[in-house]
Formats: sequence, structure tokens, C-alpha cells
Amino acid sequence: MPASLHASVVFLKIQDFARRSATEQARLRAQLQAVVAVTAAEIPPAGRVVLDAADGAAVVVLDDPRGALRLAGRALTAVAAGLPLSAGLNYGALQLAGRKGGDGMTGDGIAVAAAVAGFAPAARVLASRAFRNALADTAPGLEASLAAAGTFTDAGLRTHELFKPDESALSRRGVRYTAAAAVLFVALVGAGAALRHPDAGQPPLLDAVMETVQYWRELVQRVSF
Repeated sequence: MPASLHASVVFLKIQDFARRSATEQARLRAQLQAVVAVTAAEIPPAGRVVLDAADGAAVVVLDDPRGALRLAGRALTAVAAGLPLSAGLNYGALQLAGRKGGDGMTGDGIAVAAAVAGFAPAARVLASRAFRNALADTAPGLEASLAAAGTFTDAGLRTHELFKPDESALSRRGVRYTAAAAVLFVALVGAGAALRHPDAGQPPLLDAVMETVQYWRELVQRVSF
């Protein structure tokens, strides 16, 4: 992987994370790990990088804005199972951090995705203009599924032109997302159980995630955007 690159970033933000108790934060983080493991399974490991964030997680998706959009939408089906998420999508510059990239990635691409997620209400996706343009370049016509959501100003007084999934497109995908939500519900319940019983003989989350990933791989072959 080059030291610097441009890529899509899906920032999954846990709503009101800082206001929650330490126990609640740990439970929500465990559930988010399960959600990321399941929803990112369709993207080859070489095509994605998962990064921890203070209030969620960032998934860097290389060369696949369409896959990033699908990932964000599917991750938010976890809201139905009690995980309070919002998602921000961006396409921007990234750099490997630390010696030989050992500390993950940094860059404006992640910072903007986090800001966009902060503007999104619970259970909603917002995308930057840069992400919409990248989607248009790689999947012409699909950018029409992202409608204007307005212009927002972040804490640094930087303005962002944002877009949201078109409601009519969402309704057409409703039945397919119901199946995805069922899989995520199993993963979330398993994650909570693993967290409550850390001495069960397996690392937390492993049983819950591995039992669902294979089914998810088969499911995504039938569930198209």
C-alpha cells in the first residue's frame, strides 16, 4: 500500500458515546466490532482497512465507492437491534501513520468523514460532495441516489456540501435490508453475550462474528445495491 493515497472512508459514529457509562461504552464498542466484521465481509481484506475511533470506527475502502455506500447502509440496519449509529461518507487523502504504517492511517479523508457523521442524525447516512463525485466517476448514474441535504459548518468553520440517500431508492431496498438486519441482530446479541462472559474459552466476539460471517458472505451474493 502506498504511503499516501485517496480512498473512500465510512465513519460509523456511536451517538452520544461520551455521555454513556463505561459499561455501556464497552457494550456498544463490542457490538460495533461485530457490525463492522459482518458488513465489511463482502469487501476483500486487501481492499479495506478498519480503524478505531474515539466514538466509533472508520472503514477505509480502497477503489470502491459503491462498496463503501453499501457498507454504510447495511451497517445502519444495526440500529433496529439497538446500536445507535450514524454514518458519514467521504473520499479524500490519507497517509499511513507511524513506522511503515504500523499505527494505521490518518488524513483529511478520515477527518471529513468523521465531521460528516457528526452532522448525520441517528440511523442516517450523509455523504460529502467529494464522495458523490467519486461515486459518479466509478459508477456513473449511481450518484443520483444521493440527494442534496444542505450545507453544514463544522467546529473549525469549514463548510461541507452534504448529500443523503434518496428516500425512494431506500424504499426499494427495504426488503433486502430486512434480511441484512436479521443477520446483524444475531451478531449484536452474540457480541453482548461474549462481552458479559469473557471467560467462556474464546476471545470476546469471536463466536458471534464467525458464526454469522459465512452466512453473510452467501447473503451478499444475492443482495445487490
